[in-house]
Amino acid sequence: MQKVITSERIPIKLWLDAIDETTLQQARNLANLPFAFKWIALMPDSHVGFGMPIGGVLAAQEVIVPNAVGVDIGCGMLAARTNLTKINLPDLQLLLDRIRQQIPLGFHHHQTDQPWRGFDQAPDLPIIQQELASARRQLGTLGGGNHFIEIQQGSDDGIWIMIHSGSRNFGLKAASTYHKIAQAFCARKGYPLPDRDLAYIPMDIREGEDYFAAMNYCCEFALANRMHMLELISGVLEDAIGGKVDETINIHHNYAAIETHFGRSVLVHRKGAIKAASDTIGIIPGSMGSKSYIVRGLGNPDSFTSCSHGAGRRMGRKEAIRSLNLTTEQEKMRGILHGLRSRNELDEAPGAYKDIDEVMHLQQDLVKILISLQPLASIKG
Repeated sequence: MQKVITSERIPIKLWLDAIDETTLQQARNLANLPFAFKWIALMPDSHVGFGMPIGGVLAAQEVIVPNAVGVDIGCGMLAARTNLTKINLPDLQLLLDRIRQQIPLGFHHHQTDQPWRGFDQAPDLPIIQQELASARRQLGTLGGGNHFIEIQQGSDDGIWIMIHSGSRNFGLKAASTYHKIAQAFCARKGYPLPDRDLAYIPMDIREGEDYFAAMNYCCEFALANRMHMLELISGVLEDAIGGKVDETINIHHNYAAIETHFGRSVLVHRKGAIKAASDTIGIIPGSMGSKSYIVRGLGNPDSFTSCSHGAGRRMGRKEAIRSLNLTTEQEKMRGILHGLRSRNELDEAPGAYKDIDEVMHLQQDLVKILISLQPLASIKG
């Protein structure tokens, strides 16, 4: 931990030494919510979000805050170790080409329904039932923004596959629907809010129970979405070069969970943060030009047993497109197969993100690095 701010109703604990004023104000708003428990924790990748900073951790008593989970509910990481120890450039290019053929990117979906038994177990909630038909074709798709598929060389001498994706339209629609419900509830009750984007719902009323059920289902779908993509990639890997997947880690970093901290049952909201309980295995990605890490949690109670979910943005998307130099950013990825070809794609360039090694240095009390992963090839959504 780098510092503690004590000027608000509860403290703000920071695992970063520099923070912009907008992100800090969002943290102050969180700290003044009447239900916030103990303190607010800001991870070293923290940056501005809607209502709550990305890279923030809020423990709430008896309420849930949709925007403290985020719009891509269940977004997270999958890392899979293969039985390969090296891969040559022609095989790497072949894999990329075939992965792009198998996995729809951006707004594209599969042309047929994809199998998942969870579709038959969907909660009977209007927003979930409304999205089921399209979700059957969104399963096993990457999406856009900062979502990616990478092939990486591990410090353990293994070739790894990494996937960053979420719950697709399920999460977005559920988040938007219940955020509006939360805003209406707070307005009806006359509850003062430091920011309307921090509207909340008590867990002991039907709307709170419904959002929690919808959120958990979106998380299950997101886990299944990443696993389905891995299955498609595994087929490509075996057919193309005879490789197989040995082990898999699959976690999310936008969710809320009922946990016990300091003797109280609280709802821990992790928005761009992962669980780092003792001996919990996690994934912390860098930018597409830098290393990612497999880590083991140290169970630090000060962070509500959490750590960063990645490097974190250093600048917004529009600022990155406006200010970064395309040639300079491409040079940072020398030796990596990538798709950064135009200025309009600079929003996901390495320079748009914080230094992942500095982020890891700032959270040495939260996680221990087990394996570092060097990108060999990257596909962006």
